[in-house]
Amino acid sequence: MVLNGFQKMTLLDFPGKVACTLFTAGCNFRCPFCHNALLVTDIRAEDRINEEDVLDVLRKRAGVLEGVCITGGEPLMHPDIEELLKRIKELGYAVKVDTNGTFPDRLADLAKAGLVDYVAMDIKNRKEKYAETAGLPGLDLIPIERSVEWLKSGIVDYEFRTTVVQEFHQTEDIRKAAEWIRGAKRYYLQNFVDSGNLIGENLHPVSRETLRDMAGAAAPFVESVSTRGV
Repeated sequence: MVLNGFQKMTLLDFPGKVACTLFTAGCNFRCPFCHNALLVTDIRAEDRINEEDVLDVLRKRAGVLEGVCITGGEPLMHPDIEELLKRIKELGYAVKVDTNGTFPDRLADLAKAGLVDYVAMDIKNRKEKYAETAGLPGLDLIPIERSVEWLKSGIVDYEFRTTVVQEFHQTEDIRKAAEWIRGAKRYYLQNFVDSGNLIGENLHPVSRETLRDMAGAAAPFVESVSTRGV
């Protein structure tokens, strides 16, 4: 498993749990606003983190930490993620996986095996603007649509989330995205933050008022809409 980042404690990434976050290297998307671009376009062998060292930390912090977040990059593009999650679960931790939704079968298999407790899936934009927003002309949406429908079935706890970028999102886009995931349990709108390591350039967050307007436009379609980064 290619791990290129380890945040040893977070109170934000896993709802309701004190957790740590593991960052996997590599992604099949090229979102211009990706805040972890160095895990996508500049993967360096010298940054790789030893899996055994991570597991050793988890053993030592049992009772302090409650969960482990697996993010990226795109964690589910790695075929050996199942083995890593098994080892984490054997230590008694809850697991949250962040995904772009392009690996619906692997997501379902991991959840059915009891290896995932919570999923955060990105909704990049309305369908008509998805490929542009993901940085992949000709993107096939069928796997993403399958992941949406599978999560909405409620087999595992989940949230959908959209990173809102002024250059890519208008209020109507968010309304259409929310209509697409109609009936979803949770939908978060998180304002773009420039990490300084982006794939694109000259990108900006929306105003606080615009983000609130977007949340209002999404509200009729999902059970709960919340904003982050306001």
